Amino acid sequence: MPNTAHPMPRDRTYRGVTAAERTQMRRQRLIAAAIEVYGELGYRQATVKAVCAKAGLTDRYFYEAFANSEALLAAAFQTVTGDVLAIVGEAADAERGDGPARGRAMLRAYFALLRREQRRARVFLVEMCGISDAIDTAFDAMLTEVGERIIEALDPERSGPLPRDPLLTRGVASGLIGIAVAWIRGGYAEPVEEVADAALKLCGLGAESNAGS
Repeated sequence: MPNTAHPMPRDRTYRGVTAAERTQMRRQRLIAAAIEVYGELGYRQATVKAVCAKAGLTDRYFYEAFANSEALLAAAFQTVTGDVLAIVGEAADAERGDGPARGRAMLRAYFALLRREQRRARVFLVEMCGISDAIDTAFDAMLTEVGERIIEALDPERSGPLPRDPLLTRGVASGLIGIAVAWIRGGYAEPVEEVADAALKLCGLGAESNAGS
């Protein structure tokens, strides 16, 4: 009969860190490494081996955390999106003005970040489309989140048309990404302020498009 008096622990610790915590830490290292490698090489030129080398891990740990390269790309995109939205949110929250002023602050922070992180911006905006259905789904989720941030900045009371019209909100968010992609492909020719003001006009058109209807 098996000895059940002293069962083996399910999650053994090493230097105070459990196996589950170590697994999560390795996963985060791979994501951070992927963001760097994709920024340097582009997603399509990056390899699992390059990401693992950057993370200081073997291939074994890659496949422990991710089914394939696309799964890692989706996780990296989610992480970058979260970081971007946090920075944009902080800029909007720091603005004490009205909705348009908060929207302008948000957009300036967004475009300034894209210009500052040019390689990552190209990977996570220009190169994302058409890789796979899973990546398209991740991109769609980002558009939804961006739409929510636009509403929060321009219409915190949610009294205008954007909160009532998901298609309109999505169209405005897609247009904002379209401006960003065009700006990136054009070599960041226009100043950040000019691009942000153009994007704010687009958001304002969306907010006003069915006013009074």
